[in-house]
Amino acid sequence: MSSESINFHWSCKHTWRKSAKNTFWCLLGCSIGDFGTILFFQLSKIPFPILGIMILAIINGLITSIILEVIILLKQKFTFRDAFKTAIGMSFISMIAMETVMNLTDYIFTGGAILNIWIVPLMLLVGFLTPWPYNYWRLKKFNLACH
Repeated sequence: MSSESINFHWSCKHTWRKSAKNTFWCLLGCSIGDFGTILFFQLSKIPFPILGIMILAIINGLITSIILEVIILLKQKFTFRDAFKTAIGMSFISMIAMETVMNLTDYIFTGGAILNIWIVPLMLLVGFLTPWPYNYWRLKKFNLACH
């Protein structure tokens, strides 16, 4: 067992706070594209398969999350290339997990591609909680964060 794995622990309050902040920014970015797509189809009543809407919502959520993260990193004086590589490389697993669980929650409770007053907070909660431990682990083990 390496000394790194011996020193790793889940009890660092500072890392939990920082990983929560990172997870929040990811959630915000993902939610913009995800909810925007679902809301568009919900309001426009364009006939489109639920699975198709949910796949589009996930893709758009990933895109808007990457855009938001790139903007945040550019404000931290990253070059565009480095900001884009960082946004894609360090948090893509979190974004995919977040998007998948949010849309799965929507599907389980509403039948999919429906936003209402009670499902949105639930989707946000599971979307935050799912990748948060991974973000903590990545930050603690590798000192890698996207923000």
